[in-house]
Amino acid sequence: MRGRGINYDVGFATAAARAAGRSSREPFDPAVVAREMRVIREDLHCTAVRITGGDPERLAVAATHAAAAGLEVWIAPFTCDITADELLDVIVRCADHGERLRRDGAEVVVATGSEISLFTDGFLPGETAAERLALLTRPERLREALPALPGRVNAFLGTAVAAVRERFGGRVTYCSLPVERVDWTPFDIIASDAGYRSAATAPTYRDTVRAFVAQGRALGKPVAVTEFGCATFRGAADMGEGSDSIIEWRADGTPAAIRGEHLRDEQEQVAYLRELLDILDAEGVDSAFWYTFARYDLPHRADPREDLDLAGRGVVKVLEGRDGTAYPGLPWEPKAAFAALAECYRN
Repeated sequence: MRGRGINYDVGFATAAARAAGRSSREPFDPAVVAREMRVIREDLHCTAVRITGGDPERLAVAATHAAAAGLEVWIAPFTCDITADELLDVIVRCADHGERLRRDGAEVVVATGSEISLFTDGFLPGETAAERLALLTRPERLREALPALPGRVNAFLGTAVAAVRERFGGRVTYCSLPVERVDWTPFDIIASDAGYRSAATAPTYRDTVRAFVAQGRALGKPVAVTEFGCATFRGAADMGEGSDSIIEWRADGTPAAIRGEHLRDEQEQVAYLRELLDILDAEGVDSAFWYTFARYDLPHRADPREDLDLAGRGVVKVLEGRDGTAYPGLPWEPKAAFAALAECYRN
């Protein structure tokens, strides 16, 4: 595998959370970001980082520090509850900054958004991301909406790619969902956020990855899995991307509490990580990005009934009101998955 990557969040927020001044990454301290990028490169042995979030200024700060650390920088806006025109403005600003980094010698990839059908207004029915996500639990309504979706998505992506290429001379991609049926013709890299394996998809997971890679080879383009990961409780591996359902979410999309009782299990996260990396590597995926480095909005607490990190897929557990000991000055401690990912990527 050429690109050994990890996701890095600079702040995801619904419209309601933004109005309240909240996001999934608070506080955002550029000095901490710079140190974390060095940890990602030097200690996790990553060669690439996918930087996500909705604020173009934060994306630029993190991208600059990632480039300084020697990482291949994937600038991948992940916005929520904004219009397509507003998203295009974010993408253009990212392309401008990506070009500055590229001209300074960094290897940069710019993504024209992430999962826009669910998180951007106007592609699927629903006024908010929460309403659009609810379609996933109502298959009959989703089926009604799907025929028109690819046309809307590809029309926007065509406009976005053209705008990016006017400003940016590097490689361009989009972090997709399978239902969007993206036309990959204008892109340099085929990428999917649907890299999670659950109990339901386990029997066909390898075949799905193989078919995805074959699609890229037929087009002469590399394939990237831009998200795969597992939470930190027993049974999380079987739930795949649905493991955050153990969180009780507030109306603004911020976490409130843990639902039910769950046993913390860092070794299950490790086993999942190793198994999926083996599959992605063996099937010829060019670049893969573990989700994620840290979930600052899901801090670890001693009481398992309040330990939001149970649902966190980060390789570190974020602490509340104190720094860790492994990396003094940083507010987290490595999980078992930290060492496992470092070993896999080093080898």
